[in-house]
Amino acid sequence: MNFLFLTNFFEWIDKADKKLFLKINTQWTNHFFDTNLPWYREASTWIPLYLFLLLFVIIYYGKKSIPWIVVVIATAALSDQISSNLLKNIIERPRPCNDVIIKEMGRLLLGRCPSSYSLPSSHAVNHFAAAIFIFITLKSAFKKWAYLFIFWAASICYAQVYVGVHYPVDVFVGAIIGSLIGGGGAFLFNKYFKLEKNKS
Repeated sequence: MNFLFLTNFFEWIDKADKKLFLKINTQWTNHFFDTNLPWYREASTWIPLYLFLLLFVIIYYGKKSIPWIVVVIATAALSDQISSNLLKNIIERPRPCNDVIIKEMGRLLLGRCPSSYSLPSSHAVNHFAAAIFIFITLKSAFKKWAYLFIFWAASICYAQVYVGVHYPVDVFVGAIIGSLIGGGGAFLFNKYFKLEKNKS
């Protein structure tokens, strides 16, 4: 009885997920998003942000920035390994652009469809891990502007669905996993290290 309930529940989730994907990918569209979201989601687009954060932390915190840099890199590496090399290969959910039915109904705004699996979205895991870690550890420095990092990660997730390479559930689950990893990394960092403004 419980097994049947779970089967029906997951089937309902799958149908709702694909229906929402087609809404975002084919109906809730506009020329501005069509033109800009494909490059917006690329990691290379955000290199200036990464460099700004690196310089900001070094200048603002001096030598105390070293453990922060080490932990944020370790958090990013862990999130990528968990999503790309572990969970994707266990779950093996095809991307919408590789699904024989959905790909005929949706749009692919990139030059190609990635061959890797879809759940969870590595973009979602990685960006939320970074965003939550930065939000928690640097909130005292950025104050209310720290919430922009959450918006940044969420917008990347939306872009992944919009361009046709992920389902909404992929990015939602990825955001949860990434938030747990980023939150865990921030907890450990704040427990063993303390960022204080460089007074020199």
